[in-house]
Amino acid sequence: MELDQLYKRLNHPLKKRLDLLNKYPALVNFRDDLYLEKCTLYNQLGEYQVTLGLIENRKFHPWEGGEGKVTAQYLLSLIELAKKAISNGDYKLAVSLLKRTEKYPDNLGEGKLYGTQENDIHYWLGCAYQGLRNNDKAIYYWDKASRGIAVPAAAIFYNDQPPDKIFYQGLSLMKLGRQTEAYARFESLKSYGLEHISDKVSIDYFAVSLPDLLIWEDDLNKRNIIHCRYLMGLGYLGIGEIRNAKLEFEKVLKKDVNHQGAQIHINMNKL
Repeated sequence: MELDQLYKRLNHPLKKRLDLLNKYPALVNFRDDLYLEKCTLYNQLGEYQVTLGLIENRKFHPWEGGEGKVTAQYLLSLIELAKKAISNGDYKLAVSLLKRTEKYPDNLGEGKLYGTQENDIHYWLGCAYQGLRNNDKAIYYWDKASRGIAVPAAAIFYNDQPPDKIFYQGLSLMKLGRQTEAYARFESLKSYGLEHISDKVSIDYFAVSLPDLLIWEDDLNKRNIIHCRYLMGLGYLGIGEIRNAKLEFEKVLKKDVNHQGAQIHINMNKL
């Protein structure tokens, strides 16, 4: 576990880390945290069906520092498979995949937090229903996706709202023909990143529920720069400045090859 986390901090290639974990299946299968790292790596390499199968076939147990991690990979695999189905015109499959996010299966070892923001899921549900020519349901889900906290903030703790939720609010508002509101969302992401990229960040000594188990000390200022560049990338992507968006996502991935948000959105150029 420590060696893998060191490789992760040193930005080693994803395939190298996965090869290491697959070399010792008995050890990896013995630990929830290592097993989940393997699931995450398959997601990062685009093997979403493999990840989903691995997660579905294990009973996870809660652990300190692991809050939200299993459910995050479960949701990501379902959403990405649904997006592929939408691209292939299989809208019914997309709906069925996204509907599986409504209630987490017991084997994940963690339920859905009250007030969980699901703007991305609702946006893609709207797109799937649009493909099925069910405009009423499409509008219903885009309207749901357009709601929620619209002010960007730092994302340090696992239950902090990820910034891409605001991005999908904007995309949904675009679908609803509310361009002015949509652009306000995108501009807020870009502006936050520009204004806070030089912030000096610290956390309380007694802080709990950090998104990573701190085997190795982290550089919080570096994490802030990555976070701000990601917000800027999402903002540029929303307003259609695709080249600038890709540049920001590339800067994120240069500092952290494991950043799943940048991995997912760097090739998203059709809104």
